[in-house]
Amino acid sequence: MKIKYTIPIVFFMALVIIEKENNIISRVSDKLKQTPQTSQQPSSLSNVLLKHSSFRLSISKRNVTLMKPRLEDYSEHRGALRRGRKHILLLATTRTGSSFVGEFFNQQGDNMFYLFEPLWHVEKMLTLDTRGTNAAAAAKAYRDVLQKLFLCDFSLLETFIDPLPVDHITPALFRRESSSSLCEKSVCSPVVKGVFERYRCKTRRCGPLNLTMASESCLKKEHIAIKSVRVRQLETLRPLAEDPRLDVKFIQLVRDPRAILASRMVAFAAKYKNWKEWAVGGNVPIDDDEVKKLKGNCDNIRMSAEIGLRQPFWLRRRYMLVRYEDIARFPMKKATEMYRFTGIPFTPQVKSWILKNTQASKETSGVYSTQKNSSEQVEKWRFKLPFKIAQVVQRVCGPTMKLFGYKFVSSEEMLTDKSISLIEDKVFSFL
Repeated sequence: MKIKYTIPIVFFMALVIIEKENNIISRVSDKLKQTPQTSQQPSSLSNVLLKHSSFRLSISKRNVTLMKPRLEDYSEHRGALRRGRKHILLLATTRTGSSFVGEFFNQQGDNMFYLFEPLWHVEKMLTLDTRGTNAAAAAKAYRDVLQKLFLCDFSLLETFIDPLPVDHITPALFRRESSSSLCEKSVCSPVVKGVFERYRCKTRRCGPLNLTMASESCLKKEHIAIKSVRVRQLETLRPLAEDPRLDVKFIQLVRDPRAILASRMVAFAAKYKNWKEWAVGGNVPIDDDEVKKLKGNCDNIRMSAEIGLRQPFWLRRRYMLVRYEDIARFPMKKATEMYRFTGIPFTPQVKSWILKNTQASKETSGVYSTQKNSSEQVEKWRFKLPFKIAQVVQRVCGPTMKLFGYKFVSSEEMLTDKSISLIEDKVFSFL
């Protein structure tokens, strides 16, 4: 009798779970199909901008030809994409040195259009809409937004920016000042009194970001580079590699998982309070959700790298794996290799920036700074992470560490002995 009633109940529960997943993906798909709303639709930004009619007037006088077309009408522009244009996607996770490495491309000069973490808006919106990021829905959204951005089309990204841009103008783009391309004179609109932009440009005084002007600037650049710490699986980006309009190069940046955890415990102290408590005293519960999350992150990084290193047909000559530790010890050498891989000239401007910013003083090399004394950064975590925490990381991230050539430690003494290198000499082929 028990079996008779159990089977229908299990079947019913399975249908409920599948229906819930489909609803989430459906909601995200609807958002991906949306076009940017116009200024007639209410938002907190529109209320502010409507109070400043001089802002709209000054924009229209200065750039009337740019404001007329809608951002999503790219039929003419797509035919004008430059031959030989490279599309670089720097993939990483938080606290792997991705902001620092991203500067290798941000500092390239006038022929590079660089975007810093545009998927931040997508992740934030999906988290609010679904009360937690659904992996399948997020993967599709990330892929589609990246594809549009590589075509200099900001229309899909607009639908994820909160508050919604008005006439394709927003003061809310995440870390705008970290993208030199978005602070150039050609993208610098008039300053608006009373409109606050948290991530305003540091190099010149600009008003809220005009995304139409940004797309026009992007189309004039020779190459495009985007940095993101939000893509979980490389395989979800296969459509980008197979898009005939794009010539995508994927650079995956990795770091010792023990070092990543040590850095996150400092940078994101509130989120990692459990780890900090475990570090002070008590045993780490191996079945805790935080430990499972760490394992999941390591597995995703490893699986992406395994696919990339196998070089399937769609990734042939399109994938490069770089360890943060190698960049920290040999910044100029690794930057040269990355530029050779992308097929883009390694400019004196980038070389100068690397020389200047890999010998930074302690005063300028903060937690979020892109100025680092690179060789010192490699070993610092070994004196901050307790041995018992390192053991947990080694247990759940062992396969990942082995793949990338990070040595295990068997004692507190070995962990803190700087004469013992924990990094194997390893060459990852990318040609």
